[in-house]
Amino acid sequence: MKKLDEFTIIGKIINTKGIKGELKIYPITKSIDRFYDLEYVYLGESLDKLKIKKVHDYNDLVYITFEGYEDINKVLKFKDQHIYVDDEDKLELEEGEYFVDDIIGLEVVDLSGKKLGKIIDVIENPANDLYVLEGLNKNLSYIPAVSEFIKDIDFEKKILTIDPIEGLIN
Repeated sequence: MKKLDEFTIIGKIINTKGIKGELKIYPITKSIDRFYDLEYVYLGESLDKLKIKKVHDYNDLVYITFEGYEDINKVLKFKDQHIYVDDEDKLELEEGEYFVDDIIGLEVVDLSGKKLGKIIDVIENPANDLYVLEGLNKNLSYIPAVSEFIKDIDFEKKILTIDPIEGLIN
């Protein structure tokens, strides 16, 4: 049985649309066209395998209907769950690009090696992403994902090294 870390998040169900089981998806992928090529996806932490019946997109959102779930009452429970693909089906990234779920969970240290906390979320923005850092004191800080702050990412050691300016970390 595969584990969650063998899958890649490609979207989050943010709402339903209509009464025929259609789901509104916020895509977490660099190309929403990839949804059209998928036959199956995996839903939530339980990784339920669902067959896609219909896909369309509008205003940078994706709308999906799953086979056997063509009724709003059957899909309400899916709201706020992530959609995954098997890592074998994930897109190839260019140099300096990372998957959101590869960033979440990284330990954050400064240039001197001082532990600052962990990345708990990534907020995608048009200019640059923001890494949400939960500090050792449980305060949240937002680190712009730009080279001025992000100095190294070691995925093997699961460490993100930053060079914070004064006031960046709460």
